[in-house]
Amino acid sequence: MLESRLKVGVDVPWVTSWSAEAVLGFGPCATVDGRLAVLQRDQPGFGKPQYSLNHHRRQRASVRAMLCPQCGEAAPAGDRLTLTGKVTTAGALRRRQLGFAVPGHIEDDRVVINAGAIAPGHRACLTRAQALCPHLSADADLDLRPFPSTYYISPLQIAAQPHTGAPVLPVITFLQLCGITDRTDRRWRRASTADI
Repeated sequence: MLESRLKVGVDVPWVTSWSAEAVLGFGPCATVDGRLAVLQRDQPGFGKPQYSLNHHRRQRASVRAMLCPQCGEAAPAGDRLTLTGKVTTAGALRRRQLGFAVPGHIEDDRVVINAGAIAPGHRACLTRAQALCPHLSADADLDLRPFPSTYYISPLQIAAQPHTGAPVLPVITFLQLCGITDRTDRRWRRASTADI
């Protein structure tokens, strides 16, 4: 398969899966400390970009190491923003059966940013992505905001059976990310989201 003229991390987000990157099954993976996870061939830039699909290993690496999903480089605390993360409360996530994303000791009225499976990135990278990506530029609900320094990572899992008769095992697909602010719902409603 030929290498694309599109550049990974420039024209195509680093976490995007490419058509040459077949899913290989599951096994131990360093991105989740050796736990069982979906494994995928690693050939970014070969074939066609699959913009709607994250590469399993790169997505987990981006969340665990706070790597910008656009360029793949570390997003330091001073330049770590989210474009697609949704501001909500811990209680609202729990009511939507997404309580696994926040620990039980976080009070229900705590303002959180549900980033889903998308790690925060650099301001320059996210601004460029919003300008170039048709999906992002068409979404009026997007708001570039700082990502909290306190966050929780939860594995998203499937049940897999290695072979007939073997026990069903939990296998990690992606990692879910939720930022925890120091604000409660009452205080947040009086403040700008830029203060998060």
